[in-house]
Parts: sequence; C-alpha cells; structure tokens
Amino acid sequence: MSLLIDLKRLPEDGLSLEGQLPVSTFDLDTADSAKAISPLSYSLMVQKDDEGLILTGDMSATFELQCGRCAESFPLRVELSPYVQDIELENDSPFDLTSTLREDILLALPNYPRCEAGNVSPRECPAEGRFENHQEPLPEESGQPGGNVWEALDQFKQPKQH
Repeated sequence: MSLLIDLKRLPEDGLSLEGQLPVSTFDLDTADSAKAISPLSYSLMVQKDDEGLILTGDMSATFELQCGRCAESFPLRVELSPYVQDIELENDSPFDLTSTLREDILLALPNYPRCEAGNVSPRECPAEGRFENHQEPLPEESGQPGGNVWEALDQFKQPKQH
C-alpha cells in the first residue's frame, strides 16, 4: 500500500489524508533490534506550493525496542505531532509519500533506547543503578606512589621495526 499523490489533481486548498499504512511499510530487517508492532497512523493535510508539497498533521507508530541498559524488550510509541514536512519536487509526476513518512518515523526512534522512556507501559529499568559511573581515583589522588601517568606510559618499550 502506498500514498500516491497526483499533483495534477491536487485541489488548490489541499487534500486531507487520514488512515494507516501496514507494519510491512517499515521494512525492518528481522535481525534489527527495533520491531514495528503497530501500523503507521496518519492524519495529514497535503498542500502544493511553488516548489513542492507541504505536509502538516500528525502521525504515530508503536515499536518494540531493546533497552540499551538491561537488554529487555519494551514498547515505545513514536508520535510526531505536530508533523510538518516540506518536500521539494522536480516535476508534476505523481509522488509517493510512503517513504517520506516511513523515514521520518524511523528517524524519531531513539539511538540508545531505555525502557524507562517507554510510553506504552511505563516502568523502571531493572538494571537502574547497576552500572553507575564509578571511577577509580588516579594514583596521585589516592596518595599512592608513582602517580605520574605519563611516566607509567614512558615505561612501555617501543617495538623493534625491521
């Protein structure tokens, strides 16, 4: 299924589109940690201007992601509201909005998903606090001898070059 817009038949005051694109629209690899679990829902106004199309409205889809901290799966609903997109066109041939909507939703997915950011069934991450940013003090800070890190690095021998 696609959202093909015939630019020659587009009304001057725009076109209102509402519906869903199937989960298969996302075309995610089975090995990908993100899995689409709902269709892409959209409610858009499409208008033509001098250089292309202007899309306004909103769209959403729900994904199952893997938490970057605990590695458990959790659902996340991506909502782009308000959604605004300006699409430059080279000619008046029909234009398919499907890939534009797909890419914009996928780009809104977090790079480092965390289950506490899930907005479908909120929860705390079971790994919360297990991986605190703990740093050992440098030797000179702990009062231990040999605290000059650069001197320690100078101790390494350079490999012989042939």
